Amino acid sequence: MEKIRIYCENTGSFLFIEMGTTLKELSETCHTGFQVLAALVDNKLKALDYKVINPHNVRFIGYSHPDGRRTYIRSLCFVLQNVIREIYSDKILAIDYSLPSGLYCEIRETAMLEDGRPQVCFVTDEELERIEERMQEIISADLPFSKVMLSMEEACQLFENNRQSEKVNLLKSIGRFNYNVYFLDGQADTFYGPLAPSTGCLQTFSIMGFNDGFCLQYPMDGDSGKVLPMKRQSKLATALKEHSDWCSIMGVRGVGTLNRKVLSGEIIDLINLSEALHERQYAEIADMIYARRGSVKIVFIAGPSSSGKTSTSKRLALQCRILGMNPKVIELDNYFVDREFTPRDENGAYDFEALEAMDLKFLGEQLNELLEGHEVEIPRFDFKEGKRYFDGKMMQLHEKDILIMEGIHALNPAMIPGVDPSKVFRVYASALTSLSIDENNNISTSDNRMLRRMIRDNRTRGVIPEETIMRWQSVRRGENRNIFPFQENADAVFNSAHIFELPVLKFYAEPLLRRISPSSPAYTEASRMLKFLDYIVALSPAEIAAIPPTSILREFISGQTL
Repeated sequence: MEKIRIYCENTGSFLFIEMGTTLKELSETCHTGFQVLAALVDNKLKALDYKVINPHNVRFIGYSHPDGRRTYIRSLCFVLQNVIREIYSDKILAIDYSLPSGLYCEIRETAMLEDGRPQVCFVTDEELERIEERMQEIISADLPFSKVMLSMEEACQLFENNRQSEKVNLLKSIGRFNYNVYFLDGQADTFYGPLAPSTGCLQTFSIMGFNDGFCLQYPMDGDSGKVLPMKRQSKLATALKEHSDWCSIMGVRGVGTLNRKVLSGEIIDLINLSEALHERQYAEIADMIYARRGSVKIVFIAGPSSSGKTSTSKRLALQCRILGMNPKVIELDNYFVDREFTPRDENGAYDFEALEAMDLKFLGEQLNELLEGHEVEIPRFDFKEGKRYFDGKMMQLHEKDILIMEGIHALNPAMIPGVDPSKVFRVYASALTSLSIDENNNISTSDNRMLRRMIRDNRTRGVIPEETIMRWQSVRRGENRNIFPFQENADAVFNSAHIFELPVLKFYAEPLLRRISPSSPAYTEASRMLKFLDYIVALSPAEIAAIPPTSILREFISGQTL
């Protein structure tokens, strides 16, 4: 048997193996020291059943790698799916959206309510215990996951029998001849990425009741032996649930039905409805501010990267003006400390996202002066020189004036400890998409935002897609530290996600991602995003032209007139 040479990045050594050896067999000789879940073969993600027939660079990955975590979570979802089919044979599982503590799931009837929303079956604590126990049994049995190529007709018939209509819609809308279908203990499903080799890899999980459904908890990042801590963030969960229900009412319960609306020419109507929903949200938040006009003089807006905070502040300002208020804007970035006083991170680089990177004392003094009716000179910050300066811009708050400020720390009470909290109204803005690929494959809000940022930064700042991808994990760490812990401090949540935006983002992002070379360290992530976008039907330029110039999406794709 002919042998081929493989370079194992984990051990830094070359191996000579027989052609046709599987990655799983190869992993057993590499002694990585961790539970191997998948592998990167020349920077491309592969399941461990992949047979090696050519020389490659191979890197085995476990839960500490983002793609290892996704592989684990997909596999765990399949185990859950099998248990729900076994216990509730006449119902379906919907894995709806991500929560800070895991994945929010519901058990639903196949028939919808009159308004188009799903009929959710409430699950008792005893039933949740039974689900978890049965999952434990399947995991202890160490059952293998297998993959079979089926024709479109075979796959659609299989999922029609499983009452997974959204999965059928998706398969039909993308029009391939064949599909990879995974099997576990005789049950079938599709997942948009590899699975673990067997259920025995999935030792850490938990099921916890949440609202009408439950939360599927998986291991913590950095400690695969413990599940994510349970955080019942009601405001965030309510916003996600509202968006999920609204998608259902609009008849878009997943990417499959969204694709059908694009292909049938109905997307412009959906664009108009989604924009109207945003306008209503802006108006409702402005009404809340107006109702507290006797005390509130400052509006803080915070949110993670590419949530559309700038557009949100401008649109909210317009709604406040309609109600007779006079909004004024101060950029929190002007309150950075001089560069020499900026804290550094663990790598010695300037940490501009740290709270201490801002001159909190000076900010608090100016805000209190403004609240007392005094006139102050607003600072400016020279980012090139790393110095604060003043250019004579004066500000004073009069009776109808209201100050609007946006920044990453705006929900953190420690930013303005000396300012009367009753004078402040806080808004959390984020792209909280609840649209799913199909019944049991949700869409990451983080992926949605990364696509937004990639498009905008390439267009406005000349940032290449690789740089956006390589910096994204650092961005996410900053959000986990500075933004997400304070979400529940918000007086209002604005969901900047649009139901139609993925077909728009695909039009702009796909060409950028395809430029990334296989030798690039960003290629693995680019390949994953391209595979995800491959399930979405893009809008045409004529349809994109129907997006209003005031839309939050125009902040990213250009053409905004705010």
